[in-house]
Amino acid sequence: MRTKIVCTLGPASDSEPILREMIRAGMDVARVNFSHGTHDEHARRIALVRRVAVEENRLVAVMGDLQGPKYRVGDIPDGVNLARDHTVMFSATHAFTGSYELTIIPMPHADLIAAMQPGYRVLIDDGAIELCVTGNYEQGGVLCRVVTGGMLTSHKGVAVPGAKLSVSSLTDKDKVDVAFAVEQKLDALALSFVRSAADVRVLKAVLNDLHGEQFIVAKIEKPEAVDDLANILREVDVIMVARGDLGVEAPAEEVPFYQKKIIHSCLRAGVPVITATQMLQSMIHAPQPTRAEASDVANAVLDGTDAVMLSAETAAGEYPVESVQAIERIATRAEAEGCEAAMMSVNRVDTASADIPSPDAITQAITTAAAEIARDIGAKVIVCTTRSGFTARMVARHRPATPIVVVTPSHRTHQFTAFIWDVRAVEMPTYMTVDEMFDAATEYVVRAGYAKPGERIVITAGVPLGSGSGKTNLIKVHTV
Repeated sequence: MRTKIVCTLGPASDSEPILREMIRAGMDVARVNFSHGTHDEHARRIALVRRVAVEENRLVAVMGDLQGPKYRVGDIPDGVNLARDHTVMFSATHAFTGSYELTIIPMPHADLIAAMQPGYRVLIDDGAIELCVTGNYEQGGVLCRVVTGGMLTSHKGVAVPGAKLSVSSLTDKDKVDVAFAVEQKLDALALSFVRSAADVRVLKAVLNDLHGEQFIVAKIEKPEAVDDLANILREVDVIMVARGDLGVEAPAEEVPFYQKKIIHSCLRAGVPVITATQMLQSMIHAPQPTRAEASDVANAVLDGTDAVMLSAETAAGEYPVESVQAIERIATRAEAEGCEAAMMSVNRVDTASADIPSPDAITQAITTAAAEIARDIGAKVIVCTTRSGFTARMVARHRPATPIVVVTPSHRTHQFTAFIWDVRAVEMPTYMTVDEMFDAATEYVVRAGYAKPGERIVITAGVPLGSGSGKTNLIKVHTV
């Protein structure tokens, strides 16, 4: 399989045998969700996945997912059934009151209440309950009419599409979790509710103060983030299409087109992209995916996504191993059809989105040629010798049929390849000469079974060696 798989850790995957089977089934990135659990629980899971990955001789990166400014209702003892057309008041200062005349729902977020204007939609529990703001109340709350009712229980998430909020994407809780992630040497951090490139720079500053080197994954779950996508791509290492909250903030019918736009933009920029949320949702309780879910995963692969992500399916579901196996089968089948489609997507976006960042002319020419030459001569593998991983990203964006191997002296880059489509990596020392580097790379691809004596491989490099990111200027066709 060439598409990478991100799996969320949780109670369902705490068992060592289950986690081992998930890794064997194809898990490339383990996601630690800081919205749930304690640091002690996360530390145990991180240690376990790292140990098992080493025992299985598999590269598994670990990504921490920051909660962000999630708005939730307060305590509602025993819950309340909200009936259609009933009037309720959200209040930051009052406790729950279940009066029929006026139900008061506690919501300890005065800034959100202040931003709620008449006509705004209020979506609770991922849109399962919908209300419409009708006006303010003299006691400092806001009145709403129930549009779609249901049982409301404590601490359900709240979204108000269109509300203008000045809150930072990085909360005080997030900063504590960032410090934990740096201490645990996680490979990546996902930033929730990104609105602009400025939000990413805030996280960068915090990491810099803590001497953290984690890759940053920007979760795109707000329409304003899509509007600033070109600038966000210049700041981050990975993009995540977080379709759950994006489907709350934007109309559901728009989400597929946001997904395609984001993935195509990432292809052009050479930034890895993860497609996430509800990919195999039914497998939380069922041993097989629905046909619609299979189509959803396949379409994400055909769009050109680098990775697909499982959330509750592996964190809390009844079939965590089967979920990984199912998504691997679906993605593998789609890959058999999709390489050429993805390359056409790159070319289409190159001409359609001039604001999206693209590589310099030399790197673009070399990496494009590497993919095309490998195809034309029937090369067995494309070897990218790289310190930063930039060359590999630029080759992988073309989705070549030829396997891609990264040879790097950087452990950080080695771990980053877990996010890049098809790329496999090996750590090697820095070599003094190009010939030494070529010899070492060739020896590895033969030993790993990518090529046999007499077969051709394509090698890319930057000369002089160690010249830094974005300096790819050499390509060689080498006969083993």
